[in-house]
Amino acid sequence: MVSHSVSHIFNRKRTEKQRKELRNSGTAAEAMLWKHLQRRQILGKKFRRQEGIGPYIVDFYCPECRVIVELDGAPHFEADEQEYDAERTNYLEELGMKVIRFENRTLYEDTERVLETIKQELRGRERR
Repeated sequence: MVSHSVSHIFNRKRTEKQRKELRNSGTAAEAMLWKHLQRRQILGKKFRRQEGIGPYIVDFYCPECRVIVELDGAPHFEADEQEYDAERTNYLEELGMKVIRFENRTLYEDTERVLETIKQELRGRERR
């Protein structure tokens, strides 16, 4: 497991401007999912949008359960992006986080299945 001080991996100052820009210019899919995640609507769990974790910015993060939800649009299907995503996922999982990914299309076509999958991951990782 990667050893990092918690205060040094979350929301680093150098990513502050980029995180704000991402929140203000999110995709339609991100806006759609955020409507379901905000205000503790899923199992009473708090999610954060565009959270900085180490050198990366994740779409949605539940700190209590250490679950990350990523939405992937067309750029993520290119070979170099898939390699980047794999490195990123490995880094985050080494920190003890669970990364779950959905294609934007899946969210649009079956929102309930996406939400149920998120609920299952949260239940499986609740701190006792």
